[in-house]
Amino acid sequence: MTKQNIKKKGSAEPVDKHVGRRLRIRRSLLGLSQEKLAEQVGVTFQQIQKYERGANRVSSSRLFQFSKILGVPVDYFFDEMDKSIDPQGAALGLSDNAQDSFGDEDSEDIMQRKETIKLVRAYYNILDKNARQDLLRLMKTLSKTEQD
Repeated sequence: MTKQNIKKKGSAEPVDKHVGRRLRIRRSLLGLSQEKLAEQVGVTFQQIQKYERGANRVSSSRLFQFSKILGVPVDYFFDEMDKSIDPQGAALGLSDNAQDSFGDEDSEDIMQRKETIKLVRAYYNILDKNARQDLLRLMKTLSKTEQD
């Protein structure tokens, strides 16, 4: 085993971090506190914090519990996971050399922002489906105007 393949103690795996982020997003969208989720699962809220940070790995049975409580399929937690990253964090592909990225890797994921979560929650609190669709059309129109 080379020195590059040795994982630092205390560092989270990229997959564990991703699953934790997806857990936090879904919990937040539902307006569920860490304490309430912990209570339903039978762990402490600190354990939920560790899951969400990726510090502790979520077992398959716990992931199944989360999927039922949060109303999502298990594969939700792996959606949008960068398939080009292997568990050691090395880019997979045909090249032996590092490749330039197409996006700004330092930019914050908009799905992690509190503003996004509040917006989605408010949108789905509009009970009238037609009103929601009207609002969506308005937002699309406004965003086109802003970009021009």
